Amino acid sequence: MANSTLIDELLNDRSYHIEFNGHLTNHVKHAVIALAGLGASSEKINAYYNNYAKMTPYGYGLEPPKASSHIVTEANWASFLGQRTSFSAYCEFFDQQEKKLGLNEVLKRYLPLLLPGWAGAFTHATIHLGWALDANHRWMTIEGLAYMSFAYVSCCPERADSTENNSAEDEQAINSLLRIAGVWEDDRDALKQWVETLLDDTEFKNATGIHTELMRSGLQYRIARLLKEGHPLIYKTPTWIDGQDVSRSWLQLYYAMTLLYLAKPGDFILLHLITSLYAMEQISKYLPENEQKKVVKHFWIGMLCIVFSGADFPKRSKLAALHKTFRDAVDEGGHTSWHQDWKILIARAIEEEEEHNPKLVYVLQQVWKRTGCVSIYRFAAGQLTLTPELPPSFDLPPSE
Repeated sequence: MANSTLIDELLNDRSYHIEFNGHLTNHVKHAVIALAGLGASSEKINAYYNNYAKMTPYGYGLEPPKASSHIVTEANWASFLGQRTSFSAYCEFFDQQEKKLGLNEVLKRYLPLLLPGWAGAFTHATIHLGWALDANHRWMTIEGLAYMSFAYVSCCPERADSTENNSAEDEQAINSLLRIAGVWEDDRDALKQWVETLLDDTEFKNATGIHTELMRSGLQYRIARLLKEGHPLIYKTPTWIDGQDVSRSWLQLYYAMTLLYLAKPGDFILLHLITSLYAMEQISKYLPENEQKKVVKHFWIGMLCIVFSGADFPKRSKLAALHKTFRDAVDEGGHTSWHQDWKILIARAIEEEEEHNPKLVYVLQQVWKRTGCVSIYRFAAGQLTLTPELPPSFDLPPSE
């Protein structure tokens, strides 16, 4: 087990900027929390941290902190949301606010405005905050709030339609997912063309409010474009969001997102829907119940925008077949019987250079335990991902 003093020192480290080579996220503190949660040794975690700082899996090292262009205050803090500016000044602002108000009050005051932008930075700002709260670490929490401000791109929850039909069709998250997959399966060519037309709209690119640095990225530009445009399918609010206790919604979402991941096992984008879902759940714990349901709604809207941005959706028939396979599957014998299986999965994850893999295993093992050893989570934990190749645009200097 890792030494808690070392973990605290690493999470307190301020030697590096939150991003590198433009808008690539510095994930190293996420890895520290996941590796520690999986029982990695202090030596392993420290070595991972130092090696990642020198050379990330993307082939670039981390960068030193950047000077801020603005002083962030209570009067202007919302003025710079999503402008990718003054990260260190945002840290100073939230640091001072936490000292004055206390963490719980800071979260209650600022999260309602920040959470619609949870999918910015490809969900990594939200992961930074949510995983910091999971680790109960003050400075990393401050960084998470600053990063959410820095990278904010709204999912436009004000567009949500609350007149969804109160039928059994949407009684659970998996039903809603299957409904939307069915629309895609029936009208795939038209929906695919619609997304590709949006992404190829050069007139929009010239006039858009999307930050120019995101245009350098295929993925983050696609997501930002879908977040700005939306689609009627995305804003039909399922009845289960407001109609049940939020704790049930989180568990249903874990099942639905894991099923989605198994439809394309190892998919780098879909993996993020699991690790960011975990972050959103941790964040919601600091908010009143009515706000917690809004967090679920934000996740649902942003999740669909992220999936739609790939101009595709897993086939309903495949999702339904996987659902039939896993919906009643439980690992008999409980935790003790499957200890060796998890031991192997964890050992494999700890050796991975791609930090998204230990994060996946860390989350899914926790959900497996919470749900009484539901099989799908153990099975999905073995479906590891690879670091994606960056597009040629990353050979050019960042725009900022």
